[in-house]
Amino acid sequence: MNKPTVPKGTRDFSPIEMAKRNYIFNTIKEVYALYGFQQIETPAMETLQTLMGKYGEEGDKLLFKVLNSGDFMAKLSPEELAENNSLRLASKLCEKGLRYDLTVPFARYVVMHRDELQMPFKRYQIQPVWRADRPQKGRYREFYQCDADVVGSDSLLNEVELMQIVDTVFSRFKIRVLIKINNRKILTGIADYIGAPDKITDITVAIDKLDKIGLEAVNAELETNGITPESIAKLQPILALSGTNEEKLATIARTIASSEVGLKGVEETRFILEKLKTTGLNNEIELDLTLARGLNYYTGAIFEVKAVDTPMGSITGGGRYDNLTGIFGLPGLSGVGISFGADRIYDVLNTLDLYPQEAVDATRILFINFGEKETDYCLPIIRQVRAAGLSAEIYPDSAKMKKQMSYANAKQIPFVALAGDDEMQAGKITLKNMTTGEQTLLTPQQLIESIT
Repeated sequence: MNKPTVPKGTRDFSPIEMAKRNYIFNTIKEVYALYGFQQIETPAMETLQTLMGKYGEEGDKLLFKVLNSGDFMAKLSPEELAENNSLRLASKLCEKGLRYDLTVPFARYVVMHRDELQMPFKRYQIQPVWRADRPQKGRYREFYQCDADVVGSDSLLNEVELMQIVDTVFSRFKIRVLIKINNRKILTGIADYIGAPDKITDITVAIDKLDKIGLEAVNAELETNGITPESIAKLQPILALSGTNEEKLATIARTIASSEVGLKGVEETRFILEKLKTTGLNNEIELDLTLARGLNYYTGAIFEVKAVDTPMGSITGGGRYDNLTGIFGLPGLSGVGISFGADRIYDVLNTLDLYPQEAVDATRILFINFGEKETDYCLPIIRQVRAAGLSAEIYPDSAKMKKQMSYANAKQIPFVALAGDDEMQAGKITLKNMTTGEQTLLTPQQLIESIT
């Protein structure tokens, strides 16, 4: 008989892993709610009409399509079958697909519900997405996204607030991070300045790799993409810019002074950085002119967050986009959003051993089962313990003491409660601390106070 497996690129999560993941999701949810964001959910499946054509040709290939239910072959002619054109067949056999991200479903949601929504609309969404990608380390076919967006407002205070959210979340996780910020308009200004405005995408895709592949490789890629040696030479001082955020902004403003769009980007970035100074961030924010992210998507500020104490890619990212709902026929609705990378945050917390014990502790106390009489004595006490908000369980069988203690150890339960004849006569319970081995005779109320 074949051993059962999960589909490639998907995972099971054990109770301890789920406890850690819930700690991450709950922390992010709490912070989103602190800033007035409201949660929505959208279906796992969307119509292919909603999904197709929104992620470019490559993205379309990575969509998981869902076969129509019932006799899905009924509408196909023998000629269509004989043609063997998989793309055309898929369009006839499938009307739905699994969502690829949370942004396109969000845009669809806003258009469908626009009459009910209070603008600006601040939403967050924490749900799985699916991509038919080639699975590799750190890249899965099913993974969670934790998005927050504000739509219906052009105000840069939204950007300021999102950076505060990032700072608050990572402060709660005790992860030191570097928040990098740039602006799409500045990058457009740079492309104008070096005389290659039509090559904006090629330039930004290349410089976005500076961290990974180094300056020489970036320059080689620029040359391959048809950017002239003169333009590449003009770009070098910009890539090497150093100094404080203010110094970098002043230098880039002088450099791209002839680009109106570029100067608008400088002005926006200066506003965000100035306002953030007044909020007292715990983490450093840095202007990084080589930060580009998904440029055909973003139109203003762009952000990326990296952990300081362990090498890991971007663990949060986002930016301003001017036309989220235009793809569904509702133009001109500007928005700004961020997305926390839950899987990468999970790895960082593991690497740095930053999970608080209470987040991963499941059961606080186990009551040993000595038999029916003792169980009857313990059940009302267990009820009191749970009423005090403490997780408790009783071993279901009156098995050997060693077996019950092994169960407590295997589940890392910190306390064990024992009640035999002596305890029952005294109206008390013996509490055993599983870490120190210390045993104390206590009343039910004292027991609750001891394990709280």
